[in-house]
Amino acid sequence: MGKDDGILVIRHIHVTYHLKAGEVHRETVERVHGMHADRCPVYKTLKSAIDITTEFVLEP
Repeated sequence: MGKDDGILVIRHIHVTYHLKAGEVHRETVERVHGMHADRCPVYKTLKSAIDITTEFVLEP
């Protein structure tokens, strides 16, 4: 059967944050987004087993 014996295995998670904030806050959002993963216990727990990527979308 192969390495995973036919069992579904999660290898990648992509998260899109939809933030209600104006363009005036973009710089702050970018700064926080750039460092939040290293302070997230879920990310730190899973990062060695699952490729996790994130992005954000500013919504008015």
